[in-house]
Amino acid sequence: MLTRLHLRNFKSWSDTGDVSLRPITGLFGTNSSGKTSLLQSLLLLKQTADSSDRGLVFHFGDKTTAVDLGGFDSVAFAHAADAELALSLDWLHPTKFQIVDTKDDDKEVVADPGLGFSVVVTQASGRTSRLLVSEMTYRVGQATFGMRRAPKAKLEYELFAEQTDFRFIHSVGRKWPLPLPVKSYGFPDQVRAYFQNAGFLSDLELALEERLRNVYYLGPLRAYPERRYTWAGAQPTDMGRAGESVVDALLVSRERGDTISPGFKRKRLTLEAYVAQWLKTLGLIHDFRVEALASGSQVFQVKVRKSADSAEVLITDVGFGVSQILPVLVLCFYVPEGSTVILEQPEIHLHPAVQAGLADVLVDAWQKRRVQILLESHSEHLLRRLQRRIAEKGVSRDDVGLFFCRTEGSGSKLTSLEVDLFGKIRNWPEGFFGDEFGEIAAMSKAAQERRKEEQR
Repeated sequence: MLTRLHLRNFKSWSDTGDVSLRPITGLFGTNSSGKTSLLQSLLLLKQTADSSDRGLVFHFGDKTTAVDLGGFDSVAFAHAADAELALSLDWLHPTKFQIVDTKDDDKEVVADPGLGFSVVVTQASGRTSRLLVSEMTYRVGQATFGMRRAPKAKLEYELFAEQTDFRFIHSVGRKWPLPLPVKSYGFPDQVRAYFQNAGFLSDLELALEERLRNVYYLGPLRAYPERRYTWAGAQPTDMGRAGESVVDALLVSRERGDTISPGFKRKRLTLEAYVAQWLKTLGLIHDFRVEALASGSQVFQVKVRKSADSAEVLITDVGFGVSQILPVLVLCFYVPEGSTVILEQPEIHLHPAVQAGLADVLVDAWQKRRVQILLESHSEHLLRRLQRRIAEKGVSRDDVGLFFCRTEGSGSKLTSLEVDLFGKIRNWPEGFFGDEFGEIAAMSKAAQERRKEEQR
């Protein structure tokens, strides 16, 4: 699970400070207040790790990636070409991450499940505008290991270990400076050749890549439902940026025989049945199924019934909201347990009652499968349901992190919302969801004025 994020000079954020990430983390705020940028920083790291180009410091994106950020000038705060762009991320490893010193009888240096990574990137001046890593650091507990540009050197780097007694030992006759890092997080191959006890650095890189590999994203603009879907055996890792792979995922899950436990001593359900159960609980439809046009066919249809007595129809012939929430539901219960799911405005096109119920889906994904949810939303109904569940002890207050983003001056500011044991937010910005009482008062006043006019 991701536990902390810190950005400097990233888009509208001069400095976010430490952002504590919880199992369910909600970002609220006005339009263009920086909510999406926080999530995009994670996607930037993920698509960089996924890229096959080892020379790219950051893969800012293209049509095939989750996000397309343009380039350094587009991402740097205030578009400053000389900005130092800094990203820092902490997460929990499934087990204690152990480092031993192979040059000291395999003495344990540190063992801790808390890992972290930080990088500082600048843009070189000149025609090429090449990106350079100033420093990259891995953390294991309190100990840090990394590499930074050597003083008074152009493109030479040196290893360091801090907050620990461990020291890197040069191989005999190889006290040479190190070349550029690989991407923004990788140690060059020369590290293993130049130092006798640096082999564990590869394990740190792998731990970061594995964590980023288990980050999944669903965008706010989701694909329209189709009357027919063709599946030739593709096995998607997620739903696609617009949810276009949702039927593929359902069919893959069916073929693999995946099941989900709905609770203690209850029969396990297929992904398809579990999603159908949630659609029914949310009041959207009575049931649904994915059916081949004919035996052995690669063409499928999604059929639904709105009620127990209604006729079965295609998903294209019911309300648009069903197709919009379907990728959200499937993604939360399709990804591997312990994954992190990023959702942008999952409530789009949903009735207020369904928006509220969506909060219960997110809580269920965490409690049943330990899937962490990071979402950006404008939904008051979703927020209120989370508050209610905290008050009812349906979810621990410690498992929910809520933040408010706002524009202040030329940048964005972040406020951690204080939620008490009764689900009440002590520092919610007044009037963010509108002035309900003011609207009622104004309407009542207008009604009185009209009555007076009609009595004249």
